[in-house]
This record gives sequence, C-alpha cells and structure tokens, in this order.
Amino acid sequence: MCRETFQVRYDRYRGAVEEALQQLFLRNRPYGRLQEAMRYSLLAGGKRVRPVMTLAFCEALGGEPRRALPLGVALECVHTYSLIHDDLPCMDDDDLRRGKPTCHRVYGETLAVLAGDALQAEAFRIISLASGLTAEQRLDAVQALASACGGDGMVAGQVLDMDGLPHDEAYLRDLCLRKTGGLLAAAADLGCIAAGADGEVRQQAAEYARHIGLAFQIRDDMLDVIANEEEFGKPVGSDREEGRRTFVDLLGLEGCGELVTEETRLAKEAVAGFPENRFLLELADSLADRRK
Repeated sequence: MCRETFQVRYDRYRGAVEEALQQLFLRNRPYGRLQEAMRYSLLAGGKRVRPVMTLAFCEALGGEPRRALPLGVALECVHTYSLIHDDLPCMDDDDLRRGKPTCHRVYGETLAVLAGDALQAEAFRIISLASGLTAEQRLDAVQALASACGGDGMVAGQVLDMDGLPHDEAYLRDLCLRKTGGLLAAAADLGCIAAGADGEVRQQAAEYARHIGLAFQIRDDMLDVIANEEEFGKPVGSDREEGRRTFVDLLGLEGCGELVTEETRLAKEAVAGFPENRFLLELADSLADRRK
C-alpha cells in the first residue's frame, strides 16, 4: 500500500476542514447579513494550517481525525475572528486579507466587529456540541482554546504588538509566542485531546508548536520585506510603514533565516519520538519555506 505524500495528506485534511466550514452559519435569520459577513471571512481561503495541525496530531497519535474535526473548525473560527479584528482601522487598518478586501471594507466596521465577536462565541458552541468526544475531552478543549486566545494568550500578544515599546529579541519572542504561537499550540493540543493523549505527549506537542509558532512569525516578518504582494495576499512592507520593529530589524534577513532553521529543527526534535511523525516533520519544513 502506497503511503500518502505530504501534499496529498495536507489536502485531505484541508478538504475535510473546508467541507465542515461550508456547513456553518447557513440559517435564514433576519440578521442574515451578520452570517454573511462571518462566512465571507471564514471562507476566504488560506492554508488552514491550524486545523490541519489539529487533525494531523490526532491521527499521528492513533486517533480518528473526524473526532478532531469540530475542534479544528472551532479553532479556525477563533483564528478568523482574530484576523477580522486585526484588520480594523483601530488595529492594523488593512485593506486586504488573503488577496480580498478585508471584512470591514466590505461590510463596514460595526458589522465586522460583530462578525468577529460572533465567530469567537460560536467556536465554543461548536466544541460543546462535538460528537465522539467525552465531556472531559470537550472541557479540556474549551480550556485549551480559551487559554490560547484569551488575556494571557493571543489577545495579550496583540496588546504587546500595539503598545509602542522598544522591542528587543526577548520581547519579540514573548509577543510571538502569545499572538502567533498561542493558536498554533492550541492546534496541537486540541489534536492530542481528541486522540486521548496523556500529559507528557501534550507537552511534547506544545513544544513543537511553540517552535513552529516562532519560526512562522519570523518567516512572516521576512515575507513582509521580500514577498510579492499578489502572492502574499496582503500588503507588503506594512510593518515598516506602521513603525513596528520586527525580527528583520533586529537580526537582518540572513539572521532571520538562520533562526527559522534552528526553530524548525527544535520543533522536529520535539516530536522525534512520535511513532507517526512524518507528516509533522514535513509540515515544519513546509512552513519554514513558505512564500505566503
């Protein structure tokens, strides 16, 4: 029997996620424009890295990916809400996201805020109703996602990103581990939870995700300098225009490339003992080399 290539497996995971997302927020309501705005951003495309990682960790640990699917879908709802709010004029004031006009440019600021609010709440409803998981697993999943996106996680990272303080490397690492790494860590942990993994395995998965998260953000900083805007799907050079200090400012492009390589190596090392780790190892390499 032929083993799946990395791309075939990635596409299998992403296809399952896309199919599940397509089924969300279709109810006919007087406030249907809210659901339209939610779906506009949720279905705008993207790599679906986080839910793919959730399904991958579940399967790598002997679990059924379908059991992890609601958790990955919930995570993508939270990620989408964060992007909608990130793009608002009071935050990054971006006009493009994934190559399309941002939610507030299409639906206005008020509805964009409300769409983000609703997506965050719906994520936890989806987890609470997830079939195939025990009540304890659903509770663990709620706690994992809430911790990742709450006041000590992603939101805290956004505050650090906007506070205007001078950013040394330690500061940037902390910012990235909260803002970017938080949801990636949740992605890995949610897959472990769906597979019924023990605490030690969950710690190893979190270590993988932390290193992946740092490498991902450093690569993002590099792409903000070197990427083609059409391919990147959002404005290039926006960090510099907004006065943000990034890893490129601190380390230069060559230094950033070396750090991405090192963080990717550490991520792969964290899951070296997993019996089915090939996809996770290849995922780490693919994210390190991404062009968008």
